Amino acid sequence: MNFVFYDLETSGRNAIWDQIIQIGAILVNENFEEVDRYESRCSLRPGLIPEPGALIVNKTTPLMLKNSNLSHFKLINEMKDVFIKWSPAIFIGYNSISFDEEFVRNALFQNLRPPYLTNTQGNQRADVLGIARSSNLYYPNCIKTPLSEKGNPVFKLDQIAPLNGIGHDDAHDAMADVEATIAIAKIVSEKIPELWKKSLITSSKNETNLLVEKSNFFCFSEFYYGKAYPYVASFICYHPKYHYPQCFDLKNDPEDFIHLTKDELKVQINKSPKFLRSIKNNKNPIIMDKTYAENFPAYEKIGFKILMERSSKIKSNPEFINKIISILTDQSDNNDSEDSQIDILAEESIYSGGFASYADKQNMEEFYNAKWEERLNLANKFSQERYVYFAKKIIYEENPSLLPKEDYNLIHRAIAQKILSTNDEKWNTIPKTYNELDNLRVKYENDNDVESLNLMNEINDLIEEIEIKYQSA
Repeated sequence: MNFVFYDLETSGRNAIWDQIIQIGAILVNENFEEVDRYESRCSLRPGLIPEPGALIVNKTTPLMLKNSNLSHFKLINEMKDVFIKWSPAIFIGYNSISFDEEFVRNALFQNLRPPYLTNTQGNQRADVLGIARSSNLYYPNCIKTPLSEKGNPVFKLDQIAPLNGIGHDDAHDAMADVEATIAIAKIVSEKIPELWKKSLITSSKNETNLLVEKSNFFCFSEFYYGKAYPYVASFICYHPKYHYPQCFDLKNDPEDFIHLTKDELKVQINKSPKFLRSIKNNKNPIIMDKTYAENFPAYEKIGFKILMERSSKIKSNPEFINKIISILTDQSDNNDSEDSQIDILAEESIYSGGFASYADKQNMEEFYNAKWEERLNLANKFSQERYVYFAKKIIYEENPSLLPKEDYNLIHRAIAQKILSTNDEKWNTIPKTYNELDNLRVKYENDNDVESLNLMNEINDLIEEIEIKYQSA
């Protein structure tokens, strides 16, 4: 299967409320030989307030955001067409599953395109950051890493690339980051082919499930605040709502748990350290063979034989497993009840609003292929209000003269209310941005960084322009 290595530069860190401003992607074959590449930039969406810090990092000027002749809507549709042309493939980046993937999904969703493009229709997902971290855990000499003040390996791409002989002078440019990511992946595939192959298996949710189900026990890891936490665990069941594999940490003796009542077990399940570990089977977990168990002191002390006995004891106790399922079901029901009390906005509904109906999917395709003059009529045909809103907002951004005055004013005022808010909102606001600009100016004045100070002034001018446009809404 081919790989699509890709990277995004964005206007901020929030995948729901910020936007993609640059994309770089390279299609390679299994030998990392380039087949095709795609790179593009777009303009800033009307009424979107970029984070100054993000623009500093990805070296984006307000002029670049204003002068691009490609809108965000056009970029997303262009990206979608390229990705479909390159499919099926494994879509892979650096911290892509936590960051880039969420931006891709939300951008597709809000632009009425199929949001799960990278993990449906034969496509799979992987993440070189997780692969690099795991390679360091199992084979510390594979990838050279700098160390933090606390002595933990640092996996920032712009720091590990040069240490491993990878040219990365233009860090935080989307295409430069893609090329560096490919080089890191190639190092792992050549030095630790076993781990690389395992990472490809778990790029598929179904293959991940098969792997954990058929193993007596296995090794995996979690990473928090730059530190690796390895686990040796045995599969118990799937979460009744999220369908993640639930696994018993074999650091614990099953005898301490299997005879407890459901209520007693419920108390234990919430205690830390947890005996029950959840594997995100859709996020490319690295699952290694049980033979690596004794690499980790806590499990080496227990010994392979006892680990095997503990695994057998867990797997042969259906009563204990059923209690776990019952507890998780109760917890899910309680969470669902609490979530139902929370009002969410259309932009936030990708995971909570359900899938689009067949009729709405057909209407989305018609909307995409229609002339602008026909799109307002199609916008009103959606059965869900969120899709009506997205469609009309696209028209507002792309061809506002076609919107009835009432619809235009409704969207325009809603944007104004959001971005002019003085509250601490989920999205970036104009007051929040002025405050960030003031703080950054102090920093750059102290550093005598004239270039960054000039960029701060340019960003300030951009924010003032947006403020003037929406103040009278």
